[in-house]
Amino acid sequence: MRMDRIVALMKELKSKNLALPIWFEEGALKVIDQLKLPFQEEVYTLHDVSELAKAIKNMNIRGSGAIGICGVYGILLAALKSNGKKEKILEAASLLKSTRPTAVNLMKTIDEMVSVAEGSSEDIVEKVEQKAVDILKRQLQFEYDLGAHGAELINDGDTIMTHCHSGALGGSGFGGRALSVIRTAFEQGKKIHVYTCETRPYLQGARITAYELKKFGIPHTLITDGMSGYFMNQGYIQKVVVGSDRVAGNGDLANKIGTYNHALAAKANGIPFYTATSSHTIDFLTKSGKDIEVEMRNGDEVVYLNGSRIAPEGTHALYPSFDITPNELITGIITEIGVIQSPYDRNLKKLANNNPVTI
Repeated sequence: MRMDRIVALMKELKSKNLALPIWFEEGALKVIDQLKLPFQEEVYTLHDVSELAKAIKNMNIRGSGAIGICGVYGILLAALKSNGKKEKILEAASLLKSTRPTAVNLMKTIDEMVSVAEGSSEDIVEKVEQKAVDILKRQLQFEYDLGAHGAELINDGDTIMTHCHSGALGGSGFGGRALSVIRTAFEQGKKIHVYTCETRPYLQGARITAYELKKFGIPHTLITDGMSGYFMNQGYIQKVVVGSDRVAGNGDLANKIGTYNHALAAKANGIPFYTATSSHTIDFLTKSGKDIEVEMRNGDEVVYLNGSRIAPEGTHALYPSFDITPNELITGIITEIGVIQSPYDRNLKKLANNNPVTI
């Protein structure tokens, strides 16, 4: 099958100044191995959905936006490889959903892709391909739009702190979530400086955020996770902008572990704390953060660093991959439609109903 639509889109995307985390090429998927960054830009070729699921689970590819579009490519690949057999597409959907349970983007995107898998096998392949093109274009436009809305909050001369990696390789290629805001403000000519937390235990901030900030030419400084309160208290930081893996219907935020601590420090020091997200990441079926399933990962990821043990043998470690930041600590939720502010339970409903949002 020729896949003319998706091939044409890949050509278009590669003509832009994007850092694509995953793309379709010659009937397979190409993925940048984020575990090898910043020192190796290694590209994997994935031929089936089981390989993609493993890459997501092992965090070779990660970030809420990127995981979401993995759902697009995964269902597309399943439809192509099975010649449009719906049962195979549903099997692929179930496998992909099991990889990162906190990532609502993945769940929603897969459901949207599967929803068009009706009709003859040939019809299914064609419908899945067209839906993939539509979603990929939409998600990239989300990044441009939320970047524009978020940049309005950034003043010339601001120093902005971010946590983990919420950038181009964690999204659709422009800036993901938080870095869409930061990159847009920088490209507008605002003189900004970014403090990026290293983000234990996988060091996404040190490895990937710093890598992207350098690539975009944005001035930045690396700090450890435990330094944020000090630098806020000493006046180094004017804004905090982080990404999101899920936002509950009341505005509670699930993001990389450590986000909650930064939000507490920001509140104590009177510093605005924002999360940048697409409307797709807002889970209107989840009433509050208490209802969000937090993924518990293998404790070995804490006691090992780059394959070397950093704690004594027999030391037990815990690794909740995310924490929950209560809505009262959040100054605003930056979306592709606008910046949503408290009361979140009421204002998020406007977004759910596609009504105008107060900016």
